[in-house]
Amino acid sequence: MFSVVARTVVGTQAEAGIIGPEGMTGLALLHGVDRSPNLTVVQIPCRALCIEADAFRQAISGGRSLHDHLLRYAQVFTIQVAQGSLCNSRFTIEERLSRWLLMCHDRADREDLPLTHELLSVMLGVRRAGVTTALRVLENAGALKTRRGGISIRDRSILLEIAGEAYGVPEAEYERVLGLPSQA
Repeated sequence: MFSVVARTVVGTQAEAGIIGPEGMTGLALLHGVDRSPNLTVVQIPCRALCIEADAFRQAISGGRSLHDHLLRYAQVFTIQVAQGSLCNSRFTIEERLSRWLLMCHDRADREDLPLTHELLSVMLGVRRAGVTTALRVLENAGALKTRRGGISIRDRSILLEIAGEAYGVPEAEYERVLGLPSQA
Protein backbone atom coordinates (compact mmCIF):
# COMPACT_ATOMS: atom_id res chain seq x y z
CA MET A 1 0.00 0.00 0.00
CA PHE A 2 1.28 3.43 -0.96
CA SER A 3 0.46 6.86 0.42
CA VAL A 4 0.52 10.00 -1.66
CA VAL A 5 1.76 12.72 0.67
CA ALA A 6 1.23 16.42 -0.03
CA ARG A 7 3.98 18.72 1.22
CA THR A 8 4.59 22.43 1.62
CA VAL A 9 7.89 24.01 0.61
CA VAL A 10 8.99 24.06 4.26
CA GLY A 11 8.12 20.41 4.86
CA THR A 12 4.67 20.34 6.46
CA GLN A 13 3.01 17.20 5.17
CA ALA A 14 -0.14 15.10 5.32
CA GLU A 15 -1.47 12.22 3.32
CA ALA A 16 -3.64 13.09 0.33
CA GLY A 17 -4.58 9.56 -0.79
CA ILE A 18 -3.95 5.82 -0.57
CA ILE A 19 -3.05 3.51 -3.44
CA GLY A 20 -3.28 -0.26 -3.39
CA PRO A 21 -3.52 -3.00 -5.98
CA GLU A 22 -6.41 -1.15 -7.64
CA GLY A 23 -4.25 1.74 -8.78
CA MET A 24 -0.99 3.28 -9.79
CA THR A 25 1.46 5.92 -8.73
CA GLY A 26 2.66 8.54 -11.20
CA LEU A 27 -0.70 9.95 -12.25
CA ALA A 28 1.16 13.06 -13.42
CA LEU A 29 2.53 11.01 -16.33
CA LEU A 30 -0.98 9.91 -17.28
CA HIS A 31 -1.96 13.58 -17.47
CA GLY A 32 1.04 14.46 -19.62
CA VAL A 33 3.06 16.10 -16.85
CA ASP A 34 6.63 15.03 -16.09
CA ARG A 35 6.50 15.18 -12.26
CA SER A 36 4.46 15.97 -9.16
CA PRO A 37 5.40 17.89 -6.01
CA ASN A 38 3.79 15.10 -3.94
CA LEU A 39 5.75 12.29 -2.37
CA THR A 40 4.74 8.64 -2.71
CA VAL A 41 5.68 6.42 0.22
CA VAL A 42 5.33 2.65 0.72
CA GLN A 43 3.29 2.18 3.91
CA ILE A 44 2.74 -1.56 3.82
CA PRO A 45 5.23 -3.61 1.79
CA CYS A 46 3.73 -5.34 -1.22
CA ARG A 47 4.58 -6.62 -4.65
CA ALA A 48 4.33 -3.93 -7.30
CA LEU A 49 5.14 -3.59 -10.96
CA CYS A 50 7.45 -0.82 -12.09
CA ILE A 51 7.64 0.66 -15.57
CA GLU A 52 9.95 3.35 -16.91
CA ALA A 53 8.25 6.66 -17.72
CA ASP A 54 8.98 6.44 -21.46
CA ALA A 55 7.67 2.88 -21.67
CA PHE A 56 4.54 3.97 -19.77
CA ARG A 57 3.93 6.86 -22.16
CA GLN A 58 4.35 4.50 -25.09
CA ALA A 59 1.95 1.93 -23.56
CA ILE A 60 -0.84 4.46 -23.00
CA SER A 61 -0.40 6.05 -26.41
CA GLY A 62 -0.57 2.65 -28.11
CA GLY A 63 -3.46 1.18 -26.15
CA ARG A 64 -6.71 3.12 -25.90
CA SER A 65 -8.28 0.62 -23.47
CA LEU A 66 -5.33 0.90 -21.05
CA HIS A 67 -5.39 4.69 -21.28
CA ASP A 68 -9.17 4.79 -20.70
CA HIS A 69 -8.93 2.42 -17.72
CA LEU A 70 -6.18 4.50 -16.10
CA LEU A 71 -8.18 7.69 -16.68
CA ARG A 72 -11.13 6.07 -14.88
CA TYR A 73 -8.77 5.16 -12.02
CA ALA A 74 -7.55 8.79 -11.91
CA GLN A 75 -11.18 9.91 -11.63
CA VAL A 76 -11.93 7.69 -8.64
CA PHE A 77 -8.62 8.64 -7.01
CA THR A 78 -9.72 12.28 -7.35
CA ILE A 79 -12.94 11.38 -5.52
CA GLN A 80 -10.85 9.76 -2.76
CA VAL A 81 -8.73 12.91 -2.41
CA ALA A 82 -11.81 15.15 -2.32
CA GLN A 83 -13.46 12.93 0.31
CA GLY A 84 -10.27 13.10 2.37
CA SER A 85 -10.41 16.88 2.28
CA LEU A 86 -14.03 16.81 3.44
CA CYS A 87 -13.21 14.35 6.23
CA ASN A 88 -10.22 16.38 7.42
CA SER A 89 -12.38 19.47 7.78
CA ARG A 90 -15.63 18.01 9.13
CA PHE A 91 -15.01 14.75 11.02
CA THR A 92 -13.46 13.80 14.36
CA ILE A 93 -10.05 12.16 14.65
CA GLU A 94 -11.76 8.87 15.60
CA GLU A 95 -13.93 8.97 12.46
CA ARG A 96 -10.97 9.90 10.25
CA LEU A 97 -8.74 7.24 11.79
CA SER A 98 -11.46 4.61 11.35
CA ARG A 99 -11.81 5.66 7.69
CA TRP A 100 -8.06 5.49 7.16
CA LEU A 101 -7.76 2.06 8.79
CA LEU A 102 -10.67 0.76 6.70
CA MET A 103 -8.99 2.06 3.54
CA CYS A 104 -5.72 0.34 4.55
CA HIS A 105 -7.59 -2.85 5.34
CA ASP A 106 -9.28 -2.74 1.91
CA ARG A 107 -5.93 -2.56 0.15
CA ALA A 108 -3.67 -4.64 2.41
CA ASP A 109 -6.03 -7.62 2.58
CA ARG A 110 -4.79 -8.46 6.07
CA GLU A 111 -5.88 -7.77 9.64
CA ASP A 112 -2.41 -7.06 11.03
CA LEU A 113 -1.21 -3.65 9.81
CA PRO A 114 2.39 -2.55 10.51
CA LEU A 115 1.55 1.05 11.44
CA THR A 116 2.99 3.30 14.13
CA HIS A 117 1.38 6.20 16.00
CA GLU A 118 3.94 8.53 14.44
CA LEU A 119 3.10 7.39 10.92
CA LEU A 120 -0.64 7.75 11.58
CA SER A 121 -0.12 11.27 12.94
CA VAL A 122 1.60 12.30 9.69
CA MET A 123 -1.00 10.57 7.53
CA LEU A 124 -3.91 12.21 9.35
CA GLY A 125 -2.17 15.55 9.86
CA VAL A 126 -2.74 15.54 13.62
CA ARG A 127 -0.57 15.42 16.73
CA ARG A 128 0.72 12.01 17.82
CA ALA A 129 -1.11 12.39 21.15
CA GLY A 130 -4.39 12.75 19.24
CA VAL A 131 -3.70 9.48 17.41
CA THR A 132 -2.90 7.72 20.69
CA THR A 133 -6.17 8.90 22.22
CA ALA A 134 -8.19 7.95 19.12
CA LEU A 135 -6.58 4.50 18.98
CA ARG A 136 -7.49 3.98 22.63
CA VAL A 137 -11.13 4.86 21.85
CA LEU A 138 -11.19 2.39 18.92
CA GLU A 139 -9.50 -0.30 21.00
CA ASN A 140 -11.93 0.18 23.89
CA ALA A 141 -14.80 -0.14 21.41
CA GLY A 142 -13.42 -3.53 20.34
CA ALA A 143 -12.54 -2.48 16.77
CA LEU A 144 -8.82 -3.13 17.01
CA LYS A 145 -5.88 -4.15 19.13
CA THR A 146 -2.73 -2.03 19.23
CA ARG A 147 0.80 -3.14 19.89
CA ARG A 148 4.18 -1.54 19.42
CA GLY A 149 4.61 -0.97 15.68
CA GLY A 150 1.27 -2.39 14.64
CA ILE A 151 -2.49 -2.50 14.71
CA SER A 152 -4.71 -5.55 14.33
CA ILE A 153 -8.22 -5.10 12.99
CA ARG A 154 -10.53 -7.04 15.31
CA ASP A 155 -13.99 -6.01 14.15
CA ARG A 156 -14.41 -4.21 10.83
CA SER A 157 -18.12 -3.59 11.51
CA ILE A 158 -17.23 -1.47 14.56
CA LEU A 159 -14.76 0.56 12.46
CA LEU A 160 -17.50 1.07 9.85
CA GLU A 161 -19.90 2.24 12.55
CA ILE A 162 -17.39 4.70 14.00
CA ALA A 163 -16.29 6.00 10.57
CA GLY A 164 -19.93 6.62 9.67
CA GLU A 165 -20.29 8.76 6.56
CA ALA A 166 -16.54 9.48 6.49
CA TYR A 167 -16.13 6.12 4.68
CA GLY A 168 -17.90 4.82 1.62
CA VAL A 169 -18.18 7.44 -1.11
CA PRO A 170 -14.84 6.70 -2.84
CA GLU A 171 -15.34 2.98 -2.29
CA ALA A 172 -18.71 3.13 -4.08
CA GLU A 173 -17.03 5.01 -6.94
CA TYR A 174 -14.28 2.38 -7.20
CA GLU A 175 -17.04 -0.20 -7.57
CA ARG A 176 -19.17 1.85 -9.97
CA VAL A 177 -16.40 3.16 -12.25
CA LEU A 178 -13.84 0.35 -12.13
CA GLY A 179 -16.04 -2.60 -11.21
CA LEU A 180 -13.97 -3.32 -8.10
CA PRO A 181 -15.87 -4.95 -5.22
CA SER A 182 -16.75 -2.52 -2.46
CA GLN A 183 -15.83 -3.35 1.14
CA ALA A 184 -18.30 -0.81 2.55
